[in-house]
Amino acid sequence: MPEPGLSLGDLIDMQIRQQGPMSLATYMGLCLTHPTRGYYRKADPLGASGDFITAPEISQTFGEMIGAWIADLYLQMGSPEKFTLLELGPGRGTLMSDALRVASRATGLAKALDLKLYETNPVLTAMQREKLSAYFPDWVEDIETLGSSPLIIIANEFFDALPIRQFVRRADKWFERSVGLSDGKRSFGLSPTPYEEALIGEAFAEAENGEVAEIGLAAQQFMGQLCRLLAPRGGALLAIDYGYEHTQPGETLQALSRHARVDPLAQPGAADLTTHVDFEALGRAGRMAGLTVHPIVTQGSFLTSLGLAERHAALATANPEKAHSLASAFDRLTRADQMGELFKVLCAASPGLRPAGFPA
Repeated sequence: MPEPGLSLGDLIDMQIRQQGPMSLATYMGLCLTHPTRGYYRKADPLGASGDFITAPEISQTFGEMIGAWIADLYLQMGSPEKFTLLELGPGRGTLMSDALRVASRATGLAKALDLKLYETNPVLTAMQREKLSAYFPDWVEDIETLGSSPLIIIANEFFDALPIRQFVRRADKWFERSVGLSDGKRSFGLSPTPYEEALIGEAFAEAENGEVAEIGLAAQQFMGQLCRLLAPRGGALLAIDYGYEHTQPGETLQALSRHARVDPLAQPGAADLTTHVDFEALGRAGRMAGLTVHPIVTQGSFLTSLGLAERHAALATANPEKAHSLASAFDRLTRADQMGELFKVLCAASPGLRPAGFPA
């Protein structure tokens, strides 16, 4: 039991003094999900008064497009009498509330729905309970407890918050980045023992000295687990996040607090730590489970192909006083210099399904 009055930073420093430097993955895991002091165990991080804003909070139309996507997939699946809809990291419940308002129009969907939510933040869980009460949600801590019915999984800005490992190329060898103490302050360092070259992966074979390889092992493992659950049941997984389409060298770790970047080592547990998602690695995990991984698309093209422009035009016609804010939200979700291209969309689905928004 942690001593009262000790911050997460104090606890991390104590662990380093006792056990030596920790890997970046261990540090991120403690910062984000420590049982009592982790970032995602505490207050609501979303919105203008929080640390960041996600797409569902920008406009109701984002969730509505996801709802139309869910409804179309449900009908393609043959309108099963029961299906599970699982959202990973549901935030305030905004996305799912907007999505189900639209998806429930599909004949039989509301009656068949078994809504599951994967959430660790008690503050957000309370908001989800209130906002989604009409759909009788259940919260799951272990996805292996899901039933055997067809499964649709929604993961919006979920994989970016899973711990990653970083390796730095030095003298033609790879060394893992660690977090230790220097003059009593937390600092980045490198393991003295080189990491086995073959385990880093072919994507980094041509990396130059000084370059960084980020490996999202936790994301790959969880994606594999999800897809192995999904494959025998039938259905699809939709992942939306900022990241890159192909595995590549580069350092993307960032800490956000009050919508500004801060030092990721300064205040553990007080800032959101994220990295860009390696969508190629996620897709590989989906294919290994026997699913069809559709070509990755940008968020902008995905949303517009589902009818986002038409929906915004209709809302602006019905609410002319909101036309400017609607146009601003549309730009933020779709423009290349905002979220439109940085955010990518991946779908891993049962063979034979043709999820909307992806090339045939």
